Formats: sequence, structure tokens, C-alpha cells
Amino acid sequence: MTQELTLDQITPRTPLSQKVLLGGLGLLTALILVTTYVWCDIDPFALYAKRGNAISYLFGREVNADDKASAMRQAERVPAIIAQEEAMQEVRAQMQAAGEQSDFTEMTRRAQKLAEERIAAMPEAERAKLVNSEYARIVDEKRGGFFPPETALPNLAKYFRALVETIAIAIWGTLLAFVASIPVSMLAARNTLKLLIPGSSPGRKALRRTIQFNVRRFLDFCRGFNEFVMALIFVAVIGLGPFAGVLALAIHTLGNLGKIISEAVEAIEPGQVEAVEAGGANPLQTMAFAVLPQVMPTIVSFSLLKFESNVRSATILGFVGAGGIGFLMFDKLNGYLYREVCTMMIMVILTVVIIDYACGKLRRRFI
Repeated sequence: MTQELTLDQITPRTPLSQKVLLGGLGLLTALILVTTYVWCDIDPFALYAKRGNAISYLFGREVNADDKASAMRQAERVPAIIAQEEAMQEVRAQMQAAGEQSDFTEMTRRAQKLAEERIAAMPEAERAKLVNSEYARIVDEKRGGFFPPETALPNLAKYFRALVETIAIAIWGTLLAFVASIPVSMLAARNTLKLLIPGSSPGRKALRRTIQFNVRRFLDFCRGFNEFVMALIFVAVIGLGPFAGVLALAIHTLGNLGKIISEAVEAIEPGQVEAVEAGGANPLQTMAFAVLPQVMPTIVSFSLLKFESNVRSATILGFVGAGGIGFLMFDKLNGYLYREVCTMMIMVILTVVIIDYACGKLRRRFI
């Protein structure tokens, strides 16, 4: 006679202690989520409520009559300001050529007289053109907004050169980290340390543990600080320029790649290592022919991923003077030239898309 099994008999029972533990973990997780939700002041409806601010910030606001009147008053002062500056430079040069003492009061008096003469002699058409040009610039600045983006060819050429510098920073930062991460990761993995320092004596074991601990803490230090902070330090040490960005990216990327590769090395199939060792290979040959071939797909994949990420990071490093298009972007943001910033943002996004596509092709080819 066949006995039918019930659902309770088929499904294993969960011990009461495990149920209590899971319930406690669930309660703790819910408490953490609720607390951090309130702490971070998360409001899903805030963006919708402030949608008007977002639209005016991105596409500009309506310029009213007061704004236009203020812009015209500022624009009408521009011919006098330009004439005063030019006259001051000319009078200073004349006094220096004549060997006269640089008396600021006298210099200002002469410059003011010369500026008034030039303004009086300025053709009305030229003055109107200057005022209208400045008026249009001020009104456009008051309107604000990122769209439509800047499309002037001279500016695009300047942005492209800065973008190439950003890509160069990412290339060298990733390359230096890639070269350094392979030997460092071998020192951070237990199994490769056993190849380099064989033996089961307490002294050998203690030496391996010490090396692994220190190397892993070094990698923690490298990735513990954001590239932005490191770029600030290197700019202060070696000065402005792309080299500071290269060093900042290289150190941070080394910390990431070293950890990933070392964990991949510890997860390799030991049979291949034992087979190569049985053939009489030394530790370096074993790592070259048994360890690296197994982790090479991981190394290539994550190195390409970090390169994509470093292109974006190199853009931000320019904000602290580490070169690239970020330096121009920060300068334009300070000048409220948002449309030029929009153009540079679009160029960076397109570059990242192209790099992502190219890296995907490389992954499919080599992995």
C-alpha cells in the first residue's frame, strides 16, 4: 500500500531559532530603512513640486521689462568703460615713455579727458552696435538656461582639444593602475603568496599573513579616498595640470583593480596550478601560465570598465585644476555661461557612449 506524503512532510521545517533570527534581521532592516529615509529627508514629490525651477534652470526663464531695462542701463555704460580702460593704458604708456612719475591722480585725470574725447568722436553707429551687442549678452545671461547649447565652431574646437586631454588623463591613469595592479594583486592573494613564499613553518605562515594584510590595507588606502580629494592634494603638491589628474586616477584605480584581481586570483581552479608545478615550473612561470590565463578575462573586463569610469572622473577632476574639459566647464559655470557648459556635457556624454561601444567590442573579442 503506497503512503501519500503531505506538503508538511515534503517541505523541511525551519527551526524556531532561525525564524526568530530572520524576523529580527527583517525588523532591523526595516528600522534602518525608515530611519535613513527620514534622516535623508527623502520626498518623492519634491521634484514634481519644484518642476518649475527645473524647467527655468534648464531652459531659461522669462525676461521681464525690469530685467530688460536693467540690461540696457548696464549696456549703455559699456562704451564709457571700454574707452576709460583703453585711455588709462595709453596714458600710462605715454607717461612711462616720457619718464614721468606715475601719479595715479594725474593719470586718471588725463585718461578721463582722453576717454571723453573718444566717446564724443565715436560714430553713433559704432556706439549703437557696441551697446546692442552688450545688451543682448546681458539679457541672455539673465535668461539663463542650458538650452540651446553653444555651437560656435571656434568654441567647439577649443572644447574638443580639452576633451582629448581628458581622455588622455583617463588613458594614462588606467594604464599605470593596470600595470601596477597585477603584481600587487599577486601579493594580496593567499594562493599566489604560497607560490612565492612556499613552506608550512610558522615563520613562513606569519610572513605571508603579514604581507597579505599590509598589501590589502594599502589597497584600502588607495581606494578609500575619492579621486577628487586626491586631485586636490596633487594639485597642491605639483601644481595645476593634467599630471595631477593622472596620478589621482592611477592611485584610486589601483585600489579597485588590485582588490578585484586578487579576489579573482583566490578563486581560480587549483588543478591547473598543480599541473604546471608538477611539470617543474618555478613560481613566476606558474603564475604566468596557470594563474594569469584564468584571471585574464576578469582583468581585461574590469580594466575596460574602469577606463570608462575614469573618463567621467577625469572630467570632474578638472574642477580642481587637474586639466581637461572639466577645467573649462568649471570656468564657464562660474561665469554663468550655461549653454557652453551644456555643449561640453553633450560632448562628454557622446564620448562615453563611443568608448562604451568600443570597450564592448573588445570584451566580446577577447573574453
